[in-house]
Amino acid sequence: MATKPVPPRPAPRLYLATPEVDEPAQLVADLPGLLAAADIAAVLVRLRETDQRTMISRVKALVSIIQNAGAAVLIEGHAELVARAGADGAHLIGIAAMQDAMPSLKPDRIVGVGGLATRHDSMAAGEAGADYVLFGEPDASGQRPSVEAIAERLQWWDELFEPPCVGFAVSREEAEEFAAAGADFVLVGDVVWADPRGAKAALIEIGEAIARARASTRAKAEG
Repeated sequence: MATKPVPPRPAPRLYLATPEVDEPAQLVADLPGLLAAADIAAVLVRLRETDQRTMISRVKALVSIIQNAGAAVLIEGHAELVARAGADGAHLIGIAAMQDAMPSLKPDRIVGVGGLATRHDSMAAGEAGADYVLFGEPDASGQRPSVEAIAERLQWWDELFEPPCVGFAVSREEAEEFAAAGADFVLVGDVVWADPRGAKAALIEIGEAIARARASTRAKAEG
């Protein structure tokens, strides 16, 4: 009996992490052009630690710009700020933090989770209701797995599980490799903001690379 072909997943999209936001004016000026330049599904707002009222006002300065461009706004950590700032969700580190935040965020808001060292941790996060899992980000000491290990984890997840997986890329080459491996989203941050050509050029180049990678992978699968 012929097996029913599995419909292909959509092409991977970019997930943009901001620099640590202290004074948001420059980001407010830059974001509209960046969001128009590439297919960005979501923006992860990283906040410099200060009092809650100030952090909320900084997120609010960015929310309408991002959401009006059709992207979601997630806050790194600080699940308690999400509703008050008008954000769409939070990205949390580790299953314990995710579970603590679930009651205040679900069912209306996005809960993403990273800091998943093992396959067991990843599966536990998925079973606990994570909206996506992130692989490849640096740990507290700045260490991260090899590119090959990250790609292997993305491929494993893509083949077996329903929730989206995100690959954390620190170069265009990594972004391309993670897209080819099966990432639904590619998270980029410092590689974009540090590009001497400017963030817009970096985003365009990375966006083209991940589209090319998934198209090539699909062509091989079909051929």
